[in-house]
Amino acid sequence: MPSISNFYGILIYIYQEKNSNHKKPHIHALYGEYELTVDFEANILAGEMPRKQKKLIEAWVLLHQDELKATWKAYTEFGELLKIKGLE
Repeated sequence: MPSISNFYGILIYIYQEKNSNHKKPHIHALYGEYELTVDFEANILAGEMPRKQKKLIEAWVLLHQDELKATWKAYTEFGELLKIKGLE
């Protein structure tokens, strides 16, 4: 899984699954044993996450919507990944 960011122990990945139920652009967030799939409007598509980390992920997504869209396009069209700054 290609990592595009990390902050507060949360790893953010972007990849497109074949035969997935969620076709819209999204990220995968990992924190310990938890995984959350979130679209670029911060809607939860799948998974679970502790409340505090979920709120951090949602805030990060909303702050970086344009960068996420550019990263998704670069990844799906050219196979390139753009790194995005984490929360501080």
